[in-house]
Amino acid sequence: MEVAECLTRLPLPRNHSHGTTLRLRHFAQHLERDIDAVTAGRTRPWDSGVVEGHVNRIKMVERQMLGRAGFELLSKRILLA
Repeated sequence: MEVAECLTRLPLPRNHSHGTTLRLRHFAQHLERDIDAVTAGRTRPWDSGVVEGHVNRIKMVERQMLGRAGFELLSKRILLA
């Protein structure tokens, strides 16, 4: 069974619009287009959680230092944080 068919068979609220069904179908079509990546992401034993955590930390430091420091201070703060 295709992903689009599975998603369109989901029980939707009675007050859903036709646009909701179209958006679900569009989402499913994109999943089917990238089915190899989706399958790999669900079956591989590793993930990118650690990297995402570091990216989140760096973005937080950048937001805190916005407009207050040059590149040198910002890079030191990121390395020490």
